Amino acid sequence: MLALVLLVVDGVLLGAFGVAFAQIYTGGVPVPMGAVLTVLILPWLVLRAGEIDDRPGVAGAPVLAWFVVVGVLAVAGPGGDVLVPLNWQSGALVLGGLAAGLWALQRVVNGEFRG
Repeated sequence: MLALVLLVVDGVLLGAFGVAFAQIYTGGVPVPMGAVLTVLILPWLVLRAGEIDDRPGVAGAPVLAWFVVVGVLAVAGPGGDVLVPLNWQSGALVLGGLAAGLWALQRVVNGEFRG
């Protein structure tokens, strides 16, 4: 149970870091590092949660926590700032994160992954 709580906390932290790093520029070129980190890490969190319990509500808890954090920060950032402007980097973060997390959840639910 503690491991599942830690995976959900990791989902929350990944959402916050994803939003913080979504708008990074390197030499004037936008690099969506938040989206890259999310696409690489979120499926791992879901698969580990699926090892604990393969029910969709439990295995998908890291995705839900990530999505809630990204949604809250997109609507009401600290001090009323908009942390997720409407651009391609933000779209990559949200769509990439959802696609990666739901792909991993589908693998858990279909029994394609056994840790």
